Amino acid sequence: MTPQTAAAKTSAQPSNTQTTESNASPNEAWTREQVEQLFDLPLMDLLFKAQTVHRQHHDPNSVQLSSLLSIKTGACPEDCAYCPQSARYKTGLKTERLMPLDKIVEAAKVAKSNGAGRFCMGAAWRSPKDGDVEAVAEAVAAVKELGLETCATLGMLTPDQADKLQSSGLDYYNHNLDTSPEYYGEVITTRTYEDRLETLNNVRESGMKVCCGGIVGMGETQQDRVGLLTTLANLNPAPESVPINNLVKIPGTPLAELENIDSFDFIRTIAVARILMPTSYVRLSAGREEMNDEMQAMCFMAGANSLFYGEQLLTTGNATVNHDQHLFERLGINGQTKPANQNSSTTDGLAQQAQDQCGQGGCGCGPQ
Repeated sequence: MTPQTAAAKTSAQPSNTQTTESNASPNEAWTREQVEQLFDLPLMDLLFKAQTVHRQHHDPNSVQLSSLLSIKTGACPEDCAYCPQSARYKTGLKTERLMPLDKIVEAAKVAKSNGAGRFCMGAAWRSPKDGDVEAVAEAVAAVKELGLETCATLGMLTPDQADKLQSSGLDYYNHNLDTSPEYYGEVITTRTYEDRLETLNNVRESGMKVCCGGIVGMGETQQDRVGLLTTLANLNPAPESVPINNLVKIPGTPLAELENIDSFDFIRTIAVARILMPTSYVRLSAGREEMNDEMQAMCFMAGANSLFYGEQLLTTGNATVNHDQHLFERLGINGQTKPANQNSSTTDGLAQQAQDQCGQGGCGCGPQ
């Protein structure tokens, strides 16, 4: 499961940069040295590279909107140091059993009416039982009937469980790596990095799309962000959706008293993720409530083109729908409620426009 690496290039590109429209990784992997070079660029140079890559593959003024619902809350046996749903920490969180089907469908209808195109269901399990998966599969099928894309995050999955969810119509399965392999043990001890990679493999083998990212601001160094993004980019293929979370510090969790990550360090992480995974959705996830509009605008410039939409995430607050709509209006951004077709002539035109404006790739981030 460990990604292979290749010789570093001074242009901070993998040695074979040809990618396919299906989001496959290059034949040769990104190296840590290459990713370090990107992180070390002057911020304006990094943003220019990221925005150029972004325009080659996406509408630069479109953001995909997802809504997230906790369908089973709290009482998780894991010890993830950031998570208020762990039974090990006293955070005041009210535990709730698996939500009834009609309540899930009702919430999905509200999300769709607010403009969301993808509905994500999260349950605080270490690994669900087969009966739990059956219940979630029923909910997935019902939500799909509303015309929404579906995503779920339920913990570790066996191959049979992944197949069951895929057959119910689940589009995406979320299972984050959280941080670098080296720093992981400082945050979580009850589940290994290899456990996470195994679940991602089971999801990929089932035919579902992968949603996988991490959390920044957990006391990690830039080298750990390098390690996280290198690992993500070298999954074969790279995740179709890459959520980047800014730690929400919850009283009662071990990470509650950490200092905030520098805003520019967060923006750098978004930009490097965009360059490494050019066709993926890069999502602004948790922590957006604490970001001002200017920071969010810079994240969009850096290549973020997806966000969680709605006033509640799993257990923490989020920016309000009205605020997001006003921000989109000010920035001239369109909320994307349906999945974009990366094979469309519109996308091809955007790629050609970016190539022309970038001097035929002379900046080092041109045609791939």
